[in-house]
Amino acid sequence: MRTTTEPETIGELIADCADLPEQLHACASAPAAPKAAASWTVDERCHAQVAELDVYV
Repeated sequence: MRTTTEPETIGELIADCADLPEQLHACASAPAAPKAAASWTVDERCHAQVAELDVYV
């Protein structure tokens, strides 16, 4: 792995990544579970922002 320059080809990038210490590979092997998106509803304020949208289109 070269630390003085950026990789210039995809092959150099792959080689650099392969040289990463095993401790760093362990972090990537257990991805965190995705969080559920917060629920939302359209209230009057949100609706008012786009109520006249057809006029502009």
